[in-house]
Amino acid sequence: MFWRGILLLVALYLAGAAQAQPAFPDHPIQVINPYGAGSTTDLLTRALASAMQPRLGQPVVVVNRDGVAGGLGTGLAARAPADGYTLLFAPAVVFSVLPSVRQDLGYRPESFTPVCQAFENTMVLAVRQDSPLRTLADLVTAAKARPGALTYGHQGVASVPHLAAVVFLQAAGVEAQDVPYRSEPNVVVELQAGRVDFGALVAGSINNQPLRALAVFAPRRHHLLPEAPTAREQGYDLSPASFGGLFAPAGTPAPVVARLAAACAAAATEPSYAEAARRGFQPQAYHLGPEAFAARLQAEIAEKARLLAGLRLDR
Repeated sequence: MFWRGILLLVALYLAGAAQAQPAFPDHPIQVINPYGAGSTTDLLTRALASAMQPRLGQPVVVVNRDGVAGGLGTGLAARAPADGYTLLFAPAVVFSVLPSVRQDLGYRPESFTPVCQAFENTMVLAVRQDSPLRTLADLVTAAKARPGALTYGHQGVASVPHLAAVVFLQAAGVEAQDVPYRSEPNVVVELQAGRVDFGALVAGSINNQPLRALAVFAPRRHHLLPEAPTAREQGYDLSPASFGGLFAPAGTPAPVVARLAAACAAAATEPSYAEAARRGFQPQAYHLGPEAFAARLQAEIAEKARLLAGLRLDR
């Protein structure tokens, strides 16, 4: 009888302790965006957070921590407690490229658990509306006439826009001086001011801007930039792209990840997010669940390793 009583007390205690555990989430969630305010990623982060908030029943707050081409904010998220209350909204490049070219980031791809894919960005090379450069052929001719003199802006060394420009320049056999900035809005401002000759940008960054795309890096023309020819149409079979979404620190409990993934899936189809995706020049299908997102990320890491082996990044 004595031991039965002890076991009953233990069972009651454990049941009470389980019931005492608060359901997730019971306080606000923070989403780190490792890029600057006003960027395409920032637009999408805020739209997704807003759409997830009513589904989680708690405020979802976006915090910008830009720098190191996305590596700074990603590192901060990696060091956060694995409890679902600090998340990361970022492109795959912070896992597939940055850890390979920098050893001081403080994280690895395995530092995170994919929650949901929520975007896919197309890259462009763009100029001011009044630029004499009209095509990639014009750009190559100008670069050959003044080797190394042309300048181009991008959002950071080893970012996908930077890689797109590097791949094109090496394929064309020409050189240009790259000028890294902290964020895409900075690149747009400098390009408009004429302080760089062209920019390597995410397509959404030129939306409603007095800029003109010389080329779109995609298999086919972008449905929101129908006048802009692809690099392939101009003789360069290149289509580097960027995709990404929501991540949680590795070790986050599976039920918490599942709760976040369900909220993300519902938010991704919300009209408010769909409109933000349209303004961010997203394709019509951009969402993937955790398993498909994780599989795509692993394939991207392997592909970028092969790409980096043949590139000269100089830094």
